[in-house]
Amino acid sequence: MTGKLALWAGLGLLTALFVWPTLFVGPALSQDDMTHIITDAFGVKQRPASVFVHDEHNIKAEIEDDCWLCHHFDGKNPDPMDSSAGMPCVDCHPVKADPDQTPLMQAFHKQCKDCHLEKKAGPIACGECHVRP
Repeated sequence: MTGKLALWAGLGLLTALFVWPTLFVGPALSQDDMTHIITDAFGVKQRPASVFVHDEHNIKAEIEDDCWLCHHFDGKNPDPMDSSAGMPCVDCHPVKADPDQTPLMQAFHKQCKDCHLEKKAGPIACGECHVRP
């Protein structure tokens, strides 16, 4: 009986060490592994998700510490405390048209394309972001 108890205790310890931290730390670090714009809110898609490697993009664009440029509340305030980082875009931008808010797809396209056009860098054509396999 002592052997079985030790086995279960060992499994419990391994679970505590490896599973629990990922429940709390994993979501906070998820942008590190991001490869595409997450678009679950759209349901059926006409094109594949936009290719977007978060950290590589920000290093190349030299905006590593300027999260508010993309994760905005008013789009103008360079205040790190006034950032929507960590909030799903759909929380403010509805999928369907709403006269009071910019729809989600338009918000994505406007945010990315406007910046790429302004900086004269980055993709602006549909197939450059929405790469088909």
